[in-house]
Amino acid sequence: MITRRTFIQQVGLLTSATILSPAFLVKEKFKLGLQLYSIRDAIESNLKDTLQKVASFGYEEVEIYGYSNRKYYGLEPKVFKQLLDDNNLTTSSGHYDLNKFMLEGTTDDDLKGYVDECIEGAHVLQQKYIVWPWLDPASRSIDKFKIVAEKLNRIGEQLRKADLLAGYHNHDFEFIDHNGQNGYDIILNETDPDTVKMQMDLYWLSHSSKLSPHDYFVKYPGRFASLHLKDMNKKNRDLHEVMGDGSIDFKPILKDVKLAGVKHLFVEQGNNYTPDAMQNVAKSAKYVRENLLK
Repeated sequence: MITRRTFIQQVGLLTSATILSPAFLVKEKFKLGLQLYSIRDAIESNLKDTLQKVASFGYEEVEIYGYSNRKYYGLEPKVFKQLLDDNNLTTSSGHYDLNKFMLEGTTDDDLKGYVDECIEGAHVLQQKYIVWPWLDPASRSIDKFKIVAEKLNRIGEQLRKADLLAGYHNHDFEFIDHNGQNGYDIILNETDPDTVKMQMDLYWLSHSSKLSPHDYFVKYPGRFASLHLKDMNKKNRDLHEVMGDGSIDFKPILKDVKLAGVKHLFVEQGNNYTPDAMQNVAKSAKYVRENLLK
């Protein structure tokens, strides 16, 4: 005979087992994102139609690139935001032109003024991250990476007051060895983890780093706010590829999203468009939805 006490105990055990069972663990949920640089030619040709197509492919958010004269793609922020709203697209992040403030002839006041402009635009778009996307060849020495880290800290503090975060996007040159040092580690080690996050480009890290994404996630947990999902051509590793057609195995990488601190995933393809960029990002969207976001 099952007594009331026995019943309660069994229910408690069943509830605990249910909570702990892998089948009931809450999976991380992500919007399907696209870095718009992937389709830059189409955007320059017809921004409105291109955003409609992006949404039709299943993308839910986009990452912008470029911001000058307080405009996105030649549009006032509120006008561009309306285009996004019309297509049920959001934007959490943007690649802003911060790298130009490493060049001669620019000042710290110039940088501060531009970041203030970025804050204005980002607030209109309801973004969270202002990302430093690139370094010119003259800015890739160890000493210059230290300057980048210092500038990122100042940018991060400025953004923190506006409820935003700074980000840094890698390419290959951050992993070049300089007598036992590299730029990626300098930026990670010399920036404030509370105000400066990393956007890991999985193609470039796989292409050029001696360490795996997992190695970095373990060493710097919580630092990687977003990932760029960019595949590598199987025959020529210097070429990008449609997601799922290349050589990178993304599934084990994405198992670490919680450890890494990942909040957003953006598909990107910068070259090797066959037959064209729009069809490529459509195929990538389908692959990511059906294989990585389930």
